[in-house]
Amino acid sequence: MRRLPRPRTLRARLTAGLVVLLALSCAAVGVAAVVELDGFLTGRLDQQLRETGPRFPASLEHGVRPSDHDGDEHGDTRKQPAGTFGARLVGDTVTQAAVVRPGDQSTDLTAPLSARDVRTLTAVRTDGRGHSVHLSALGGYRVMAATGRDGDVLLTGLPLEPVQATVHRLELVAAVVFGAALAVTGVAGALWVRWSLRPLSRVADTAARVSELPLANGEVALPPRAPESDPRSEVGRVATAFNRMLGHVEDALTKRHAVEERLRGFAADASHELRTPVASVRGHAELALLNPGPVPPEVHRALERIAAESTRMGEMVDDLLLLARLDAGRPLERRPVDLTRLVLDAVTDARAAGPGHRWTMELPEEPVTVVGDTHRLQQVLANLLANARLHTPAGTAVVATLETEGTTAVLGVHDDGPGVPDDIRSGVFERFTRADHRRRPDHHGGGAGLGLAIVAAVTEAHGGTVGLDTRPGATTFTVRLPAGALSSA
Repeated sequence: MRRLPRPRTLRARLTAGLVVLLALSCAAVGVAAVVELDGFLTGRLDQQLRETGPRFPASLEHGVRPSDHDGDEHGDTRKQPAGTFGARLVGDTVTQAAVVRPGDQSTDLTAPLSARDVRTLTAVRTDGRGHSVHLSALGGYRVMAATGRDGDVLLTGLPLEPVQATVHRLELVAAVVFGAALAVTGVAGALWVRWSLRPLSRVADTAARVSELPLANGEVALPPRAPESDPRSEVGRVATAFNRMLGHVEDALTKRHAVEERLRGFAADASHELRTPVASVRGHAELALLNPGPVPPEVHRALERIAAESTRMGEMVDDLLLLARLDAGRPLERRPVDLTRLVLDAVTDARAAGPGHRWTMELPEEPVTVVGDTHRLQQVLANLLANARLHTPAGTAVVATLETEGTTAVLGVHDDGPGVPDDIRSGVFERFTRADHRRRPDHHGGGAGLGLAIVAAVTEAHGGTVGLDTRPGATTFTVRLPAGALSSA
């Protein structure tokens, strides 16, 4: 049963269930009809045996042949139907046995009876009831035993072949009729179930279209609602509830999109407005540091910190403004970019900024050129290398790789540091995610957690993807630019 294919769809299950129930009903009706007909016809044979009585075997008991005394009550075979069997038993021995042939003639069967036939006949009880036996010389018979005048047993039998033929005919007719009924019912049932489940199919189609929509961010236009049917039916209630749920989802997505737009506008406006005062603070601090007059050490240290923090704040403002512009869908430059040159320059800058690390490159022999924004792609490489430098201990080996897979450019930055902690791995490309103190215990500074978020946003703006594969001793960030971004070098 486990190997039988099971219907998977609701329509197939309902149709299969309908056909199985009908098949069981037809089988029950057929079996009942066959059993009842067999019992009825067998009862008719028993009735004929009772009406006939032991006249035919009685003629054998007195040794009178039917041809010798035509009309005698014991030897007349004209009233016996063809095939009537008679036998006389004394103890466990069959002394005489004969069968009526067509033409009112009887044939002696004592010699053709086998030992098994004799045992079968002697086992028949003299209870006035019919018993079904099988004789090797004649086939199936219904026999009835009676006690003779001399204490012997007289057996009278009628052939079962007419009964069996009628029963087999009924079985054949029932099989043909029920088989045709099952086939017609299966086709009609499948069409009926399909028609009945059309509203549910439309709900499923609408749900499938909704599942294909990018609901994570941005404005989402939900497809038309599923057509509603009779609300009193189960399918109608499902369609109504589904449409109501879509309405709630659409309202939630609309409100979320409005909030996102306001946040983007606020981030862009705030970043833009903060650039000027931050630059002004940094300029005044640097101007104060250039004053040749005597300045107390505490004041000089404070001015240095103001200049450093204002520089850091300015970089953060620039990053936030870039993210806000990318979120708003601002178009990037579309020009040929030599990724090989970008990797060479980025690794050279990283080697100068982090001399305590071991920097290597794996580049293809031919230059790899894509279409994109040079400055933003350079920022992607710089952020990935800076992430490896800032969040791994000194002596870590960092490898920058560039290769092509078909027409896809693949940039990779691999390091053998301690890896990204499991609790922040899923949100490592989100904004303000910081793990510097976990990957590098001796490092207490760090950025604002926007570097990898910019990597993800810029890569997505170029139509690419960025992924992370990390474990202790092996961390790899992989940037893939799609085939449409490649051009011939």
